[in-house]
Amino acid sequence: MRITDEQRAAEWVDLDRAAALFAQERRRLFGIAYRMLGSVADAEDILQDAWIRWQHTDRSVVKEPRALLTTVVTRLCINEMQSAHARRETYIGPWLPEPVNTEDDPLLGAERGEALDFAVLLLLEKLTPTERAAYVLREALGYPYERIALIVRSSVPATRQLVSRARKHLVDNRRNAVPAGEHRRLLETFLAAAQTGDVAALEDLFASDVVSYTDGNGVRLAARIPVSGRTRVAKFVAAFSSHFWKGKAQRWIEINGQPAVTLSENGVVTTAVTVTASPEGITQLLWVMSPDKLRRLASAGA
Repeated sequence: MRITDEQRAAEWVDLDRAAALFAQERRRLFGIAYRMLGSVADAEDILQDAWIRWQHTDRSVVKEPRALLTTVVTRLCINEMQSAHARRETYIGPWLPEPVNTEDDPLLGAERGEALDFAVLLLLEKLTPTERAAYVLREALGYPYERIALIVRSSVPATRQLVSRARKHLVDNRRNAVPAGEHRRLLETFLAAAQTGDVAALEDLFASDVVSYTDGNGVRLAARIPVSGRTRVAKFVAAFSSHFWKGKAQRWIEINGQPAVTLSENGVVTTAVTVTASPEGITQLLWVMSPDKLRRLASAGA
């Protein structure tokens, strides 16, 4: 049957409206996908897939477009997490979430900052995909349990259990965080001691069970195994003080809602450094050196 000009025009109008609605929801959807996957690139792929599905949906029967898009993105993320974990088995060295510049509006438009900082994202990696989805929807976006249950295809009591288990995991494994000002002070003091190779000063900053993680995926100078323990980490950092920092420009930046520093050579960001801290001191040193994970920090003006 031949499509008339009027029908074709109506289709374009409908598609324009669909695109406008998707654009309006995009920031929130990205926030869900990033928190679930810990990867900007993977989150963008999920949104592209969701947009294609939204284009081909019979939107005339959709009563709650926002809810449908949330469901589509969440379920796509649950599926993606299976293959993402498989890919990480071949990753060279520790895997860290991809840092996002929360100073420059990195499209993390969710109502709350929960499940955004590195410490939480790393702990969420230990959850099942469904537990992680339920936790993110509840804690980061404040979704009611009834809605979450529909999205993850579970009962309301079972969904409450999913969120409860996730919360317990985080509470059992996460220490009390320090205020932003103290966080920055610890990072500033660490950078000064690291560049001079002062082992004693470094030890004074660290908690007894501090761990240093370097995400480089095989890049030169990136440690391929975590280093743990106050003295071992202090000596590890001091060992490269004479060459690692030389010729690098430092820039303070906020990544994942926390103070951090980027290191650049000839205008190219080579490293992002941040810490996780508690009242006992620095508990984690986090070095992101994988070029694939630093491109967006560079494009943000680092």
